[in-house]
Amino acid sequence: MGIDINQPIFVISVAAELAEMHPQTLRQYDRLGIVSPSRAPGKSRRYSQRDVDRLREVQRLSHEGVSLEGIKRILDLENQVAALQFRVAELSEELQRRRSPAEARIFAAGAAGDVVSLARGQRPRARSQAVVVWRPRPGE
Repeated sequence: MGIDINQPIFVISVAAELAEMHPQTLRQYDRLGIVSPSRAPGKSRRYSQRDVDRLREVQRLSHEGVSLEGIKRILDLENQVAALQFRVAELSEELQRRRSPAEARIFAAGAAGDVVSLARGQRPRARSQAVVVWRPRPGE
């Protein structure tokens, strides 16, 4: 069983050591909103593994010459992309469920009012039969 990367478990000194930074740098990044750790009941900072990974990314970008404001913008855009990718996956799953042949039922109504269930691709026998496609709404 692994560690939850979102669990805030590291105090600032440990997080700074893991990210190979000075604790004061972590405080500055917190003030600037670049990496915002959780707070323990005594208001001390608690960093997760995800926070440490983000600090390493900040350090890499900084060494490449990106300004702190630029780094903040890059991280915000990466978060936005991740959220949008998650939403696309949700919508794709919903679309797949709605397109599922098990959910769509096709019926033909005869001239006498009788209802006949049709298999996908099957045509009604008589031209007087009307074809109705029924799709249940979510929750039905």
